This record gives sequence, C-alpha cells and structure tokens, in this order.
Amino acid sequence: MYSRLLVLIFCLFISNPSSAHNHVWIMVDTKTSTLSVMKGMTLEAVFNDIAIGRFGASKARMMGDNRTPLGSFKIDRIKEPSRYYRFFGLDFPNREAADLALAENRITKETWQSIIHAIEAGRTPPQNTPLGGHLGIHGLGRGDQQVHGLYNWTNGCIALTNAQIDQLSKWLKPGVTVEIW
Repeated sequence: MYSRLLVLIFCLFISNPSSAHNHVWIMVDTKTSTLSVMKGMTLEAVFNDIAIGRFGASKARMMGDNRTPLGSFKIDRIKEPSRYYRFFGLDFPNREAADLALAENRITKETWQSIIHAIEAGRTPPQNTPLGGHLGIHGLGRGDQQVHGLYNWTNGCIALTNAQIDQLSKWLKPGVTVEIW
C-alpha cells in the first residue's frame, strides 16, 4: 500500500506543486480495505475495515455486477440523510470509464456521448447507463455492523461505519478527488 501511496503522492506533487501541500484527497485501497485521507503529502487519517462491492473491484465495472470501480473520481454530490446515513456521490461513470467502455464495446457511441455531454456541462453523469451509477462513499445506516466487519457487501459503493463516516465527512466536499485502487 505504501509504495502505491508514494507513487500517487509523487504524481500529485509533479502535476500541481503549488497546491499539492493543501490539496485534500482520498485514497481507497481495495486490497487492504482501507480508506486514507491525504492533505498534500501528509496522511491525515486512516479508516480500516471498509467494505467495497461484494464481488470486488474492477476497471470494467457494469451495472449490477456488484463491483467497485477502480480509478480516479470526484465527489460530486452529498445526500444527508440517506438510506445509508450519509452518502457522498462519485462522478461515475467519468470520462475514463466511458472511454474504456466504448473501446471495449460495453457501451454504444450514443451512451458514451450522453456521459461526455453531462460531464462537459458540469452535471452528474447519467446514472442509468449499462455502466451503472449511484456509487459513492457512505455509512451503514441501519445496516448490520457485524456483517460490515466480515464481508464486502455493497453493490459497488465504499462503506464505512456510521461513526467512521461522521469522522470522514469533515474532509468530503464536492470536488474532492477519490483514488480507488
């Protein structure tokens, strides 16, 4: 995990060194079930025992496959309260996911265009394409904390306990980058 973290920090620093020291971003490591909050190159917090999609994670996520998308996303909406206590929506599908899906013939050119038009207009991408949607970072709501501690149980979201999402929420604002590996 730490070698990935160092590479990502280096890339962020090179891409925008003037703001790298104050830029808050989130790193989700799907292999170690951790979510880390970074401020520039400083580790602010680590949340352990997160849950992801019940069938793991993938760059080629599709609607209904119960996998968490891998890649770089932004928080683009916040819903409080929500079924899962607090919900911080991701801009999925984003351009990278749409481009890959089009190249792999998982979506049509028309679907790709609808995603790209929404992105270019500054809107949340369509959530009902074959790639799916309604993905984000959320709490448990009334869910079973024991199940959460034992299994990856989501439909593709990243779940934390309600106490963890309360702590995390001070860093989650629209525009915050979420890197999912």
